[in-house]
Amino acid sequence: MSGVRRISSGGPWEAAYGYSRAVLVPGGAARVLVSGCTAVVDGQVQAVGDARGQTLIALGVAEAALREAGSGLEHAVRTRMYVVGREHCDAVGLAHGERLGAARPAASMLLVSGLVDERMLVEVEVEAVVPA
Repeated sequence: MSGVRRISSGGPWEAAYGYSRAVLVPGGAARVLVSGCTAVVDGQVQAVGDARGQTLIALGVAEAALREAGSGLEHAVRTRMYVVGREHCDAVGLAHGERLGAARPAASMLLVSGLVDERMLVEVEVEAVVPA
């Protein structure tokens, strides 16, 4: 969407993990807010024990919802990653960068003690603008 402005601090994690320090979204822009997505497909947790794989699947789930709303990951302006275990942060961040590196949304990564199913390692929320 034209008018969206991404602001970088120049930090090394921004490029590696594919995010911006801040994102300015113009007033009046339609946005889609996607609830937390995990690596559940057809009721089954996928990629058990694989944080990178679970992140890619969760982002695929989010992308399907965004597409239905007329947007996509390329229009993401904000993400939140909830990660079980510090040892998974790099894999989650790099997978985020792989899928969202071009969009460079504002992003937060939070460590949590657990998710709804103990086999889940990551849950991702995405906010995106709807292109005009």
